[in-house]
Amino acid sequence: MSKSASDIPAYRYTAQMAGQIEEKWQKYWLDQGTFNADNPVGSLAGSLADKDPFFVMDMFPYPSGKGLHVGHPLGYISTDVTGRFQRMQGKNVLYTMGYDAFGLPAEQYAVTTGQHPRKTTRENIANMHRQLARIGLSHDQRRSFATIDQDYYRWTQWIFLQIFNSWYDVEATRPDGGSGAARPISELIEKFSSGEKPLPEGVKWSELSAKQREDILEDYRLAYLSYAPVNWCPGLGTVLADEEVTSEGRSERGNFPVFRSHLRQWMMRITAYGDRLIQ
Repeated sequence: MSKSASDIPAYRYTAQMAGQIEEKWQKYWLDQGTFNADNPVGSLAGSLADKDPFFVMDMFPYPSGKGLHVGHPLGYISTDVTGRFQRMQGKNVLYTMGYDAFGLPAEQYAVTTGQHPRKTTRENIANMHRQLARIGLSHDQRRSFATIDQDYYRWTQWIFLQIFNSWYDVEATRPDGGSGAARPISELIEKFSSGEKPLPEGVKWSELSAKQREDILEDYRLAYLSYAPVNWCPGLGTVLADEEVTSEGRSERGNFPVFRSHLRQWMMRITAYGDRLIQ
């Protein structure tokens, strides 16, 4: 039996109407800066800067595919709810999204598609950014970034250099009064040069070659190179974490054979901070 025009509700809630409502309010949020986190000064300053701060962030997605999968919003919705709740408590909430654009997933996607990784990565980031906005997550979109942005990785490289050029001096006094702190590697070199800190077997610093000196310094640097057992995958040309290797001994990506091998790896001397980490 067919329905007459009078039988159809004038304001039926359809998928099309739902989309219109969502887009209207998402545009309003963006235009009004509803989810902006304010800085005290500068271009991102605002009236919320004097409120209690609250920081919430998700694990960054890999922009190595054409878009989000169902597992992404599964976690993001939970943190979004947390951020919205804290805003309702009157706090200045910093909640944004970044993209972990370096690494094996992006490389493999580029290999699979035959395109330059910069092109595919930027395209995938733009698509994920659009999808996240359509879900309605309360990100401060002004603060979104990718790990391939120079303004970001210049600081990760800077941080590594600070660690690489430091050593853990067990006799140094920390600001809190405790013993043991990182000191510039140049101070250690001065101690070796002056004889204040003796070298093994009574050798003199001035008599050592550049390589011999560096070998000694690597025993002290907070970041150093050392041989360690790894999961080596020739097919991918890289080492893999245990979680990236299947029970059959093959790579999760590409299904290549994986072998246990000893390779020279960057290591961090985190055990020097063991007691402080426990405290």
